[in-house]
Amino acid sequence: MVMEKSVAETVREQENKQIEMGFVGGSKPSNLKKKRFSLIRSFGCMRSDGEVPVTDKPDVDRSFDVEASCNGKDQSPPRHLIVMVNGIIGSAQNWRYAAKQFVKAYPSDVIVHCSESNSSLLTLDGIDVMGKRLADEVISVVDRHPNLEKISFVGHSLGGLVARYAIAVLYQQDLTRKRGDENGDSEGNELNKSSVEEKTKTTIAGLEPVNFITSATPHLGSRGHNQIPVLCGFRPMEKVALHGSRIFRRTGKHLFLRDKENGKPPLLLQMCYDSDDLKFISALQLFRRRVAYANASSDQIVGWSTSSLRRVNELPKRRNLVKNAKYRYVFNEETPKIANPQDDSSDAKVARGTTSEMQEAILRELTRHSWERVDVNFRRSIQRFFAHNTIQVKTYCINSHGSHVIRHMIDNFQL
Repeated sequence: MVMEKSVAETVREQENKQIEMGFVGGSKPSNLKKKRFSLIRSFGCMRSDGEVPVTDKPDVDRSFDVEASCNGKDQSPPRHLIVMVNGIIGSAQNWRYAAKQFVKAYPSDVIVHCSESNSSLLTLDGIDVMGKRLADEVISVVDRHPNLEKISFVGHSLGGLVARYAIAVLYQQDLTRKRGDENGDSEGNELNKSSVEEKTKTTIAGLEPVNFITSATPHLGSRGHNQIPVLCGFRPMEKVALHGSRIFRRTGKHLFLRDKENGKPPLLLQMCYDSDDLKFISALQLFRRRVAYANASSDQIVGWSTSSLRRVNELPKRRNLVKNAKYRYVFNEETPKIANPQDDSSDAKVARGTTSEMQEAILRELTRHSWERVDVNFRRSIQRFFAHNTIQVKTYCINSHGSHVIRHMIDNFQL
């Protein structure tokens, strides 16, 4: 009887809702609801019923934090910071969709910060300048959230290179100790000095590094044969692109390996080694996971080889790519593999070599540590012409098919 009553009450409630919405005669509004909800999901600033509500907290620099708004007073604040970094001529808004999906998936665990310290024309100032700005921004975010314990980075295109530079700046920086000094707790800090120094050897900005994810990032630079697919491997055009890279100012020099300031090797080559000032590789290897998402085709800006950290002869055959049944447009996943140690060559010697020699050195050094590789193929999507932005879901209405990639990223994310 109780079950029959509850069922009857449920039916009556549904009928009342239909009447309130203007549906009479028992007509079902489910189809219209689905259409309405599908339209709502097209806008990043809106949500459909039943989803976890999230809030944007904009800062004065136009960056913003995304976190769940339903956390009660009894719930502990999120302890995992995810820093999302935009690409060239981009902004924090480019990551809005992905940021909200992460928070909806892990509402009590993560807070997502969409960086804005390098937006628009500021992305032309050079990878080193942008990396330092991002590091300063991360420090300010960590200071605002004293309960944070872990940190992850997600970078799109140029943003992946900027994030790699920033983590070297943040390597061995202990912000907890800094806060203690500001509070005058010098005696306690002296007693724990040795333990703090030991801790900083395994932290980024004083936090435990977990995921380092890049998406369509030109790790090997943009110079060389077929590194910019839109040029179709036409060498005269590639030479024109090399000379025309100056319109992107210092960033263009860095991407095309044309910078040799103060007699130093190109920056992308420097970022494959530890130096006295910056420990690029030591910082990168601290992360539990290093993941490279790459467009196998249709990306006209960044080539498959440079974004997936593979040599051309190591790329899977496109005809052998098999679509993932769960994640549409994800066609290949490679589990982490550690490269066999090879003979070292000094970066100074390599810097005087050819472009292919420099890129081989970059690839060799970066792959000394394990990487997960995820190949994405939008070839059969109507959005394939925007593949470089679709993989990020930069703008939902024209890049929505990339949501399958974001879902894959979320489901494999380590907390």
